[in-house]
Amino acid sequence: MTNPITAAGLDVSRETFERLELLERELRRWQAIKNLVGPATLDSIWDRHIADSLQLLALAPEDARTWLDLGSGAGFPGLVLAIAGAERGLRVHLVESNSRKCAFLRHIARLTGVSAQVHEARLEAVVPGFVGQADVVSARALASLVQLLDWTAPMLKAGTIGLFPKGRDAGIELTEARKKWTFDAEILPSSTDSEARILRITSIESQS
Repeated sequence: MTNPITAAGLDVSRETFERLELLERELRRWQAIKNLVGPATLDSIWDRHIADSLQLLALAPEDARTWLDLGSGAGFPGLVLAIAGAERGLRVHLVESNSRKCAFLRHIARLTGVSAQVHEARLEAVVPGFVGQADVVSARALASLVQLLDWTAPMLKAGTIGLFPKGRDAGIELTEARKKWTFDAEILPSSTDSEARILRITSIESQS
């Protein structure tokens, strides 16, 4: 079988790949009890979740060291980024309000030994503490772009880069968000889904 990571034009070290394999095995084991991801996506964990998350690392600055991931769920993209970014000193903060998902995130962080801190809280309570502190903020399948910008604007104004994976309606979401905010946006292709896009957002200001 073709390695989905290689097929997506991505590359990782052997140690990183082994940690990602560990994540996959544990996700399958926990899924039977905890229902962490959509059951229909289990047969495509590597491309649907792991490779899709991994591609974000290349879109962040090389010197990024602190990453805030909102609504981390079962660890996509946050845990994958913590695993893949370990060799360059990346520390990822995972924000998730669901206790069973937090338990899984902490379990994988311990098993892999990566620098991932889990915040079991609503993101509104966590984001203010990272204004001026995080190099990158991400959120995958969490909310509309306008809602994401409402949450993260203080961080983006302070110089944080926003990386937000979106589906085929990315352009529509950008149009809606620009009714409320002025910002710089790059629309980047996804290496795992020809219809998906990744929005890289910087320099935001309110229009009001």
